[in-house]
Amino acid sequence: MKRRNRMFALALCAAMTLSLVACGGDPKESPRLDNSDAPVTEKTVYRTLYDAEVDTLNYLITSTSKNTAITYNLVDCLVEYDAYGAVEPALALSWEPNADATVWTFRLRQGVKWVDKEGKEVAEVTAADFVTSARYVCDARNASNNISTYRGTVAGAREYYNYTAYLLALETAVDGTDENGNPAKFTVKEDGSRELLESVAEVKVEDIGVKALDAYTLEYTLTGPTPYFVSMVSFGSYMPTYEPFLTEKGDKFGTDNETLLYCGPFILSSFKHQQERVLTKNPSYWEPEQVFIDEIRQTYNAEANSISVSMYQNGQIDQADIPADLLNAMMGDSALAAEIHPSRPNTSYSYWFLFNFDANFDAEYQPENWTKAVNNENFRLSLVHALNRVPALSTSDPYNPTGNINNTVTPATFAVNSENGKDYTEYGGLPAYISGDTFDSAKALEYKEKAKTELAAAGATFPIIVYMPYNSSSTSWANECQVLEQQMEGLLGADYIDIKVVAVSSENFLRDVRRSGKYALMKCNWGADYADPETWTDPFTEGSTYSFIFESTDPATQALYQEYLDLVNAAKAITTDTDARYEAFAKAETFLLDHGFAIPYSTNASGYSMSKLNTFEGQYAPFGGASQRYKDQHLLDKSMGIDEFNVAYEQWKSQN
Repeated sequence: MKRRNRMFALALCAAMTLSLVACGGDPKESPRLDNSDAPVTEKTVYRTLYDAEVDTLNYLITSTSKNTAITYNLVDCLVEYDAYGAVEPALALSWEPNADATVWTFRLRQGVKWVDKEGKEVAEVTAADFVTSARYVCDARNASNNISTYRGTVAGAREYYNYTAYLLALETAVDGTDENGNPAKFTVKEDGSRELLESVAEVKVEDIGVKALDAYTLEYTLTGPTPYFVSMVSFGSYMPTYEPFLTEKGDKFGTDNETLLYCGPFILSSFKHQQERVLTKNPSYWEPEQVFIDEIRQTYNAEANSISVSMYQNGQIDQADIPADLLNAMMGDSALAAEIHPSRPNTSYSYWFLFNFDANFDAEYQPENWTKAVNNENFRLSLVHALNRVPALSTSDPYNPTGNINNTVTPATFAVNSENGKDYTEYGGLPAYISGDTFDSAKALEYKEKAKTELAAAGATFPIIVYMPYNSSSTSWANECQVLEQQMEGLLGADYIDIKVVAVSSENFLRDVRRSGKYALMKCNWGADYADPETWTDPFTEGSTYSFIFESTDPATQALYQEYLDLVNAAKAITTDTDARYEAFAKAETFLLDHGFAIPYSTNASGYSMSKLNTFEGQYAPFGGASQRYKDQHLLDKSMGIDEFNVAYEQWKSQN
């Protein structure tokens, strides 16, 4: 039974050393925690409700948790993690970097099968399947949201993506002449304006640094030393894909359970839109002894949030989230309280309130006036210091609202320097944020007065409308926004800001709101893709669908943003000295916070629930999809209560 230290697991991935050795090990024995007096039952069907349909099952293009919560159980990665965060073999039996960690070689497990939704074997998983995935993700025509996991890391990935993006743009480009009168191609924007299309030199798909040396040997060539690369390959975009099947399905790949093949612990045996999803144990799985649940049955109900508790009590389902407005009453009932517990803090996700610098929301919320305000640093800082997280977090966790507070972009404990045990948040100027609280009424009012003077001179009108949309399917988000509205307007004054809290349909909320820039201030999140602080800079890079700072035309904002990018690039260049690398990334993050580009809020927490799933024996890692996998998990006769959960949590932490 493996009991390796989690810090060791992260060190294995992130230590900045050139003397790296081969990784790998024997197949694991699933860890079992003595975390409840309840006996483990023979029941192997796990029943839940859901109220939002997936956008896609194409794991190569999606990183949205409602989608990956299914796909991470259907297709395996090269590596996986045990219950304590230790990396272990999965589709790869072993892996080894070269001397400077620019080339990584993975030796695959033989005999792993692709099967269809009926469990019929189709082909063997080989190294070529990982090459197929890389080429698909890096082709701009496939519009993968996961290109960031390749671009800048895998050699040739960025260049091939840019070339295919150019070819895609050519399809709708129009002819014209450039400023010198030479024939040229132009793209046409939505407003009818034209932009010169710069030509891009041809890049061949074979130039992407992912090669099948033979059927069971896979090689990745990277853009530079990347000692943490093994932690990146547990992300969905590095999952394999069988090329003949992908070619056959084309654009329909991943649209339902018939347009997928499976090599993971489960098969999606039934997929009926807004009716049910059934995951069935894969009979051809390479490690069947570690799959203890035979069937996961998910039933659609638009009112899942309001009826799941009663259905759990009636024995119809095995998991129910507790709505915040019912929590106190239910905790007052000793029988119910005995099965209610909080979720484990999850540092793989970080939440922040972000300002939008590319306001595309409706005219009634005065986007032009907001644009003037958001480009004023004193205005941003007035809101940073006016936002009190404790009352807002109390709406979802009245018993421990400070338990998940996050003071930085990169969560504390996410990355630790194995050489000295120093947490990343102890570097640079981050200790000042970790040890304090950005909420400061005196500072908020001080910045408000400065902002009022400057914005009035710039022609802004008051109050500044702060458009704050939320997903209508989330009661806790609605309550949180209302508390923030009252609290921030109460401090800063309704004559200064007018926060407009608006419910937006949950259908395509991410696409229609955040990615479209239809908000002024909104809670956003990011999930870590690998075990290094660099992953937390991705939402703030040019081309990201967060904040859109790069779209600002304000000279002061652009100067600050360029300075931030320079700091990030300097940090990325440090690859052999963990101390220096962490110091440099912390300096960049401190700069981002000092200038009010983000308001850290919390780490991920799912509130309180009743669940017969034993989360502490499930796979764990603060990146990738480990925590979404059902492999290694058993069901209990009853849900843990808070006391049982706390004992189990302390036991789990003691193993790290």
